[in-house]
Amino acid sequence: MRWKTGARVLGQWLALGALVGVVCGVASAAFLWLLEEATRLREANGGLVYALPLAGWVLGAVYARWGGPVRGGNNLVLETVHTGDAQVPLRMAPMVLVGTVLTHLFGGSAGREGTAVQMGGSLADWVAHRFRAGADLRRELLAAGIAGGFGSVFGTPVAGAVFGLEVVVVGRLGYEALLPALVASVVGDVVTRGLGIQHTVYPVPGALPLSVTVIGKWLVFAVGVAAVAVVFVEGLHRMKAVMERRVPWLPLRMAMGGTAVVMLWLWVGTDAYLGLGVPGIVRAFEDPGLPVSAFAWKLAFTVVTLGTGFLGGEVTPLFFIGASLGNVLARMLGLPVDLGAAVGMAALFAAAANTPLALSIMAVELVGAGVLPHVMIVSTVAYVLTGHRGIYPAQRIGRRKDGGSGFGRWVPLREMESTVPGPVTERPGDGGPGGQGSG
Repeated sequence: MRWKTGARVLGQWLALGALVGVVCGVASAAFLWLLEEATRLREANGGLVYALPLAGWVLGAVYARWGGPVRGGNNLVLETVHTGDAQVPLRMAPMVLVGTVLTHLFGGSAGREGTAVQMGGSLADWVAHRFRAGADLRRELLAAGIAGGFGSVFGTPVAGAVFGLEVVVVGRLGYEALLPALVASVVGDVVTRGLGIQHTVYPVPGALPLSVTVIGKWLVFAVGVAAVAVVFVEGLHRMKAVMERRVPWLPLRMAMGGTAVVMLWLWVGTDAYLGLGVPGIVRAFEDPGLPVSAFAWKLAFTVVTLGTGFLGGEVTPLFFIGASLGNVLARMLGLPVDLGAAVGMAALFAAAANTPLALSIMAVELVGAGVLPHVMIVSTVAYVLTGHRGIYPAQRIGRRKDGGSGFGRWVPLREMESTVPGPVTERPGDGGPGGQGSG
């Protein structure tokens, strides 16, 4: 009977989603605790930053010797969702955890979402193989792993679930994985909090009613966000490509990147752009005198750190860049500074990762429902203006963002050349899953 089949499927997803959520929650709790300890140790011993080049050399040697496919990072997880290739290595979880913690210990400018997603993906794929899941079930468990890692590491379970669906294919939500993703994200968040992890509390902006004038200001704001998102994405990809071509040996490449970060640190004369930079994000909500150049400095530190091979994610640095940019744009446009910081924080990552819905929900979970109409407007407009590019080249796209014709297949972003406005062309290459994506 159909109801029995439905009950069996529901039970399966509740059990497997919860299992993925538990392992993601435990991993995120351990990671966040270690990250906090590493940050505290670096702040108490500023001289550790001088050792970043040596740390890069050692990490590069380890990854060159044992990293293998693990070095694909988030893109490896996304590729596996699409192609169903070999298992995401279980060793990815401990390797990215240790590598990211060491990056932060010595002052590299990186985030935590990449590590959480990679840990969640590798652990979820381990669960899938333990239960001998078929191809479809495995893909859905991988989406749950992405959701569980993201939701638990930021304390945003609903956004985590939506992110796990939205990040896979640009402009398409895979609702077939909604239940396991939601279960994994909620359970992961509960487990992480239950293990004593405290997430950052951001200031709640005051209410601002929408009006024609306010909407016009947000449209200008969105143009600024999109421009910075393009600079970040293109800068990061080009830094990686140039460094990999000119310095193919990973240990030397990472040592050079560490040296460049140290030089930037000495040049700017402040620790504000090292590590996660959470105090800088909170400051952007409160300080109308925030330096106009703050977002640009954090962008430079992050592009150099991640572009030369150090481990970590892009989310928290993009939060810093977006909040600082939002602070500046709000002052220029006559918008409340706290609201500008909140909107910029979420919208910049939404544009860079092609996830406007997830990040709009995330903004609500972090700073309250009053931000929703504003962040949704800016995130959506910036998402369109950013074009067919993103920080995850393994994302697929099946239809133009501007509503034009589809491509007949899901095309990896890495194969796209984008100009907005203008034609979108494809580079020759593998289309991924072979499905006909309509976006």
